[in-house]
Amino acid sequence: MPGSLGARNAGLAVALVSLLAVIGPPLGLSPWAITLVAFLALGGLTLDAARFGGRGGHLLAEALPGGRSRLRRIAVHEAGHALVAAEEQLPVQRVLVGSLACLRAGVASGGCTEFEPPPHVRLPAEDLRRWSRVLQAGMLAEQLLCGDSIGGADDRALLGRLWGLSGHDVDTAQREQRRARREVEQWLRGHRAELEAESERLLAAAPRLGHPAP
Repeated sequence: MPGSLGARNAGLAVALVSLLAVIGPPLGLSPWAITLVAFLALGGLTLDAARFGGRGGHLLAEALPGGRSRLRRIAVHEAGHALVAAEEQLPVQRVLVGSLACLRAGVASGGCTEFEPPPHVRLPAEDLRRWSRVLQAGMLAEQLLCGDSIGGADDRALLGRLWGLSGHDVDTAQREQRRARREVEQWLRGHRAELEAESERLLAAAPRLGHPAP
């Protein structure tokens, strides 16, 4: 979220300035140099918050030469959601890959797949199973193609809320989610070529700072 990103970045800037204030004089740094660094750091934070919603560091990281590998993992995650959603006939509104795409869409994330919201708060068991498969698909796609999973905290949180709001006990929810996980793992392994192709398509379409729009 932008707020947590801003707080973290501000903390890093304060820590940097504090460190310079302590070690600067023994190293021969003048107070003016320390003041300039503080001014630039705080100015950069202000610009980042105002212009990029606190995600300036992510935008820069994705624009650098190594940024493509970062974006590829995001593309793999979102491709997993999109493919399993199509298999489950769960409509997808849009898929965004990268901080720049999300910033342009007004979404505070590095990537997301947006679905049509459920028609009811309390979902029947079969609909909950479908959502369990779709929401876990991004993490499982990462594990299959990248070796591990980094993203997915929001997916797990949403899945927990859906099961909780539907009135099922914790044991039932966990059992059904494990079952859905096994089903998705098997499906993705059987459709690995499609997953790779969709990931590459999303990656090719992802915008980056300083790169021509695809």
